[in-house]
Amino acid sequence: MLPQRGREFLVRLSGYWKPLFNGRMLAIGCSMGPFMHYWYMWLDRVYVGRTLKTATKKVLIDQLVASPTLGGWYFVGMGVLEGHTMKEGWEEFMSKFWEFYKADWCVWPPAQMINFYFLPANLRVIYVNVITLGWDTYLSYLKHRKDGKPEALPTDSSSYAGDQKSDTSVPKHLEEIQ
Repeated sequence: MLPQRGREFLVRLSGYWKPLFNGRMLAIGCSMGPFMHYWYMWLDRVYVGRTLKTATKKVLIDQLVASPTLGGWYFVGMGVLEGHTMKEGWEEFMSKFWEFYKADWCVWPPAQMINFYFLPANLRVIYVNVITLGWDTYLSYLKHRKDGKPEALPTDSSSYAGDQKSDTSVPKHLEEIQ
């Protein structure tokens, strides 16, 4: 049995999964695939080998070049596919950039170190696609948040006492998604 706080978090998160299963997310993901293929080929040509030093260089270049580029691609592309202008998509990306980029530095450097140090070139895009399943959930959450700020869970611990009835209704901003 999940505590009330866990249930509330899962209800919030479940609404952000829905955009992952529509054509827009599929289109953006498919458009990034060829870029990633050639990006990894280029990295392997410029930084040859799988030593720790080479893998570290690849991770840094990936974080400094590909990460912001693909983040912008995601926000602008999703915005356009949702009926917004490219400028509006870019403005949204810029307003959420630092939150996006900080999270990106937490997820992708360790994932890419494994990718570049341990995996052969022919498995890299597949590996990244697996990691991307979780990452896309976060991006969808970040993109579709209504107020542009992280949602805080209630901090009043007394509202979680077992003898009190708890409200398990769906938050208003998720009702329109469902």
